[in-house]
Amino acid sequence: MYKTHLTSHHISISPSLLTQNQITYYNTPQKFIYIYIYIYIQSWKLKTNKQTKMGSLKGGTRPPWVGLGAAVWVQIAAGNAYNFPLYSHSLKSVMGFNQRQLTMLGVANDVGENMGLLPGLVCNKFPPWVVLFVGAFACFFGYGLLWLALTHTLLSLPYWLLWFALCIATNSSAWFSTAVLVTNMRNFPLSRGTVAGILKGYGGLSAAVYTEIYSVLLNDSSPKLLLFLTLGIPTLCVVMMSLVRPCTPASGDDSSEHNHFLFIQAASVVLGVYVLTTTILDDVLYLSAPVAYSFLLVMVLLLMAPLAIPVKMTFYPSDRSKSALTQDNGNGEKTEPLLEPSSSEVNLERFHESESLSEVDMLLAEGEGAIKKKRRPRRGEDFSFSEALVKADFWLLFLVYFIGVGSGVTVLNNLAQIGIAQYMHDTKVLLSLFSFCNFAGRLGGGVVSEYLVRSKAIPRTIWMTITQVIMVITYLLFTSALSGTLFAATSLLGICYGFQFSIMVPTASELFGLKNFGMIFNFMSLGNPLGAYLFSGLLAGFLYDNEAAKQHSSTCLGPTCFRLTFLVLAGVCGIGAMLSIVLTMRIRPVYKMLYGGGSFRLPQSSNP
Repeated sequence: MYKTHLTSHHISISPSLLTQNQITYYNTPQKFIYIYIYIYIQSWKLKTNKQTKMGSLKGGTRPPWVGLGAAVWVQIAAGNAYNFPLYSHSLKSVMGFNQRQLTMLGVANDVGENMGLLPGLVCNKFPPWVVLFVGAFACFFGYGLLWLALTHTLLSLPYWLLWFALCIATNSSAWFSTAVLVTNMRNFPLSRGTVAGILKGYGGLSAAVYTEIYSVLLNDSSPKLLLFLTLGIPTLCVVMMSLVRPCTPASGDDSSEHNHFLFIQAASVVLGVYVLTTTILDDVLYLSAPVAYSFLLVMVLLLMAPLAIPVKMTFYPSDRSKSALTQDNGNGEKTEPLLEPSSSEVNLERFHESESLSEVDMLLAEGEGAIKKKRRPRRGEDFSFSEALVKADFWLLFLVYFIGVGSGVTVLNNLAQIGIAQYMHDTKVLLSLFSFCNFAGRLGGGVVSEYLVRSKAIPRTIWMTITQVIMVITYLLFTSALSGTLFAATSLLGICYGFQFSIMVPTASELFGLKNFGMIFNFMSLGNPLGAYLFSGLLAGFLYDNEAAKQHSSTCLGPTCFRLTFLVLAGVCGIGAMLSIVLTMRIRPVYKMLYGGGSFRLPQSSNP
């Protein structure tokens, strides 16, 4: 007897390759019986698993929407890194740091926020609640140490330890975002751009939410803010752990799904406008405590709006849900549909079954001549992380994203100092304005790119090109330091910065699949801290301190403080726009393949 060794890592099989002659040639009694018994067992297992999976969580029912509603709160928690401008000035004055030391703390803020390779790996091995728990612990430990230092509870903490503590604290953002983004992208695989836009939009809006809490609840106190981050955020994430979980993907043919997404998007816009308005009112007018707390309560209610969808589905189930429940009642036997399944339902079925089918195919094809070397995945199919690393499109997308968010985060990290340099000492309004526009860019990027990619199969990256051209103009506007341009430049930059996030996330999943999306997305996210280190830590901080030294002060005033920095950032974004054009031209055929029929088609090899 001989043995044939088969591994899924080295081969792929097609049952059609096993011809009748090959079956006869290898028709030893043991092998013949073994193959067909195994095929029968695997087919039975596949049928049982499918019925169990589809029976427990029907596509388009409440569980995915409950998880999306909970994910909104976790995304707000994941925006804790945006609070750095609110307490950075206190750190600088209390700890006696210069601007370069402060900007390097800003780099730690961004490194921690975007160091997500480990969360990306863990999310493929463990359920989402484990990822959220690790993030909650990192938040508690890191911000707790910063609070102890700022309140002088612990004296003489070395600079490197504070840098490390801030890195750990903001790394919680990577764990939170990875858990909810990967889970919900898999729960809604046919609406990736919309889901990414919603979740990233709420993440961008989180800075304005924290600013409201900082002003009303914490009385503009940096120590109280750090204590809130130490205790409040972990508590929130522990509460939401059980709600964020994988579910059977909702079908794209459910007409109510589109309306549900529209409701969440509208609720987020209302929340964004509301928070920005109340922040400005609080800055301009004196609000009594009852009024301020009323504003805060309304904000919390608006944050709960996405949970209205599963509540509505509970009390007013759709006809589709009722029919699904009817089919499950009785003797538990599967009822055949009266009509043939739609193309999207077939794709969803493939989405779940392809992995199990490949095992059956491998045994069907045992024998010489039925084995062929596994081909490398094509763009649009599932890539392993190592396979994606050798693709030119991967590195082009990384460079374009690195330039867009790396230059934008430089302004965000130095926003307080930019405002002070232009004689604006209360920078809460600037931060809230940037946050709202960042949110608008993230949400708008998801909505606009989703519409154009479905209607005209235009690659999403065209919007990275357009926004980086606008960023060139914006940095030149910052350079001019003309009266009244600070708010306009901050708004434009926030929108463009938000677009980069909402475009990169679905683009990475469409080019390289969802199977290893956590690792691929988090590697792309490293462009943020890399840009912060190069443009903020090495460039902006160095030039600011030089200008401050010329003024014989630790605080620089006037347009010269950041002028050269903004000119460099404008030139870098010009290069980014050109790289984005190259990427868009390269991946156009991929989008023609995925969206040529007017709706997203899952490749056969896609696995969750």
